[in-house]
Amino acid sequence: MADFIRSKLLDWGLRELEERFEANKVTEESLFCLTNEDITELIPEVGLRSIFRRRLEELKSKQNIRQETPDFSTQENEETTKLVQVPPSTSSKGKRKSDLQGQFNKWQSPTKRQRDSVTETRILSEVKGIMKDVSDSLHGQDKLSTFLKNKINDLETDKRELVGVFGRTGAGKSSLINAIINEKNLLATGIISACTTVMIKVEANTCSPKYEAEIEFILKEEWHDELWSLKNLKKGDDYRDMVKKLSALYGEEWKDKSPENLLEKKYFKNIPEFLEPKRKVLHCDTAEKLSEELFKYTKCVPKQEDGYKAQQWFWPLVKCVTVRVPNNKFLQHVTLVDLPGNGDRNKSRNEMWRQIVGDCSTVWIVAEITRAASENEAWEILKSAHGLIGNGGQCEQIHFICTKSDPSDNRDIKNKEAKKEVTSEFRALNESLSDHFSEDCFKVFTVSAEEFLERKGVKEDVNEIAKLQDFLQNCNDCHSETCNYVTGAYGILSLIEGARRRKEGVGKADDVCKVLEKNMREQLNTVKTAVEEATKDFEQCLAEGIKNFITSEKKLKTFLDRKEPSFFSTLQAVVKKDGIHTTKYGEQIDLNMMLASCLTDSIDKKFRETFPNDIKCGSFKGVISRFSLGTNSLIQKYNDVELQLIFLQTQEDKMKAQMEKFILKQKKKIYTSLTETVKENMTKCYIEVKEVEGTGALKNMRKTIERHVYSNKKMYEEAKKTMLMKMDALKKVMLFTLQKIMKEAIEFSLKTAAYSLPDVSEYLETLTTHYNQLQGGQDEEMLQQ
Repeated sequence: MADFIRSKLLDWGLRELEERFEANKVTEESLFCLTNEDITELIPEVGLRSIFRRRLEELKSKQNIRQETPDFSTQENEETTKLVQVPPSTSSKGKRKSDLQGQFNKWQSPTKRQRDSVTETRILSEVKGIMKDVSDSLHGQDKLSTFLKNKINDLETDKRELVGVFGRTGAGKSSLINAIINEKNLLATGIISACTTVMIKVEANTCSPKYEAEIEFILKEEWHDELWSLKNLKKGDDYRDMVKKLSALYGEEWKDKSPENLLEKKYFKNIPEFLEPKRKVLHCDTAEKLSEELFKYTKCVPKQEDGYKAQQWFWPLVKCVTVRVPNNKFLQHVTLVDLPGNGDRNKSRNEMWRQIVGDCSTVWIVAEITRAASENEAWEILKSAHGLIGNGGQCEQIHFICTKSDPSDNRDIKNKEAKKEVTSEFRALNESLSDHFSEDCFKVFTVSAEEFLERKGVKEDVNEIAKLQDFLQNCNDCHSETCNYVTGAYGILSLIEGARRRKEGVGKADDVCKVLEKNMREQLNTVKTAVEEATKDFEQCLAEGIKNFITSEKKLKTFLDRKEPSFFSTLQAVVKKDGIHTTKYGEQIDLNMMLASCLTDSIDKKFRETFPNDIKCGSFKGVISRFSLGTNSLIQKYNDVELQLIFLQTQEDKMKAQMEKFILKQKKKIYTSLTETVKENMTKCYIEVKEVEGTGALKNMRKTIERHVYSNKKMYEEAKKTMLMKMDALKKVMLFTLQKIMKEAIEFSLKTAAYSLPDVSEYLETLTTHYNQLQGGQDEEMLQQ
């Protein structure tokens, strides 16, 4: 057994567990991966187990704080010692205390946020331990015990926010991510160009103290299709792009080889996972080592780079890389995704790109400060992807990040000018996108990753990386996670204790049930009315959109009449990929979205009002957030069942939060159904156009597409019908779910007999204290806002 484990057990007063840990080969790495089930099996004694679980959570918490910043040279550490001596400011509202202190949380006294975070981590750990013990003590086979066990299991939630990071190669995305999460050497930067086809996710490693990378490859069949496509490609961009891929993977050996030959095992000795197929996982002790290991999977190295020996480069086969960083507070519930600007030319990679973009709650657009306002590629991302991240997605905030704002004369003035120009550009663009985004969702930041990583006296007002770090910590929202868990646990223990005490007052319970059921019927009817009104509004909007179908067909004709020499190969690629293609220059072409635009444009404004991406605003004009069984007033009237009503109140709150998340997910499917229906109707056309060849092929392709569209106007009616059906289906699921969950909760709270439930009175006292403490913290936050 490692000295680390032995030392910790000794420090924790648990020396008697040494033999067990040694027999089960618990190492420093596996210690952080122990599940509740593992701990219960290792330590069956409740007392010892509770102590161990609390100590382990404290250790994890300390490591999170200790490793907020990377190690630097001795000289830098000496400079840091001086910085620590800067006296703290007393500015209010929890903002960072000084220009220097904001950068060096590792070296300063804990801020209020850190102290609160540590306290809440301890509370969460303690409450999870309590609920594990309560679950273990529910031995009964009756319905109520089973119901309670399920509710305890449901307390665990995996909240994860996606932040999409866009920008052209060389804009400084990798350096920005490294600086923000305080990992100087994680993502490779420098003169070697990144492979713009590979998506890189950066998230927390919660199971191991190591740095990990999980590499997902495209399917073997997809690569086979790409190899076959080479014989149909003429000299041009697509041909050169394919040759670049083949040369990276095979060197010069690909020439005069068939696709079958190029799929032989000898070419994949270093990545057998590609043929199996499965994901490849790398484990490293340091960020720098992992970065080196990932190099050949994510980088394009030009032939002229003499510093790199001839070797295989696997990026043509890589679909996505997930990098996991240990002990990083900025990634606790956040995943940063370094995304290619406008999708990908490979079909499966492009589908994944669209899925991830649609799931991003925040979008970061990165451009160099010297050309931020005029950076066409940056603005094209918003123009082409607005439907995916707006009404068809869940983006709440758009951050435009001006990089390389390095120290210089008049830096403050340059930053202000850049912010003003970028904001002005967004306002001009947003005139056409206002039905997807509000002006309030857009913010501009100026940063210098190099300055921040070098730890030179950084002023937060000019180098705003610290503000972006604050943003990520707010996304992590430790307080919300702890509060939600504790509130749910408080409700469950209230139900257990209330059920144990329920010997009298059965008649009153019946009275309460009647009132609750009446209130529920009324509330369900209100929800039903709200959804039906929204559906009727959409029906009217879509009817107007169908009348304006000519606007979509004009867009199609403008596209088909393009005169550039490469348009023939572009159109071939578009029809081959079911109407969706990303050109070599990053232009996103989507014929289906183009044709459906008369419908989507007609509903955009009403759709954003009905389904705001900010869940706090509430869908259907807040009808879910207002849903209430009236438990507060009933508690004052029926004291005998107060504890049961507390449980119902917590279940109601949880149910409403889950319902809003469900609606957010479904609304994306409802919106995109318009484009998907058009795509299904165009499939036959795409198949027909793919077969066109010979003299006058381009002209015949154009005519075939136009003829199909003009003779198939019924697809607009079908798209409308499909969307309205999905709205009706959403209404039915909402009503069924709301009724089922709350009816079940009422049934088990007030109508089900209790058998051999454990005494949780002491645990309930503890939970009540924590619950009141956390609620007080929420009230304080609201007053400060």
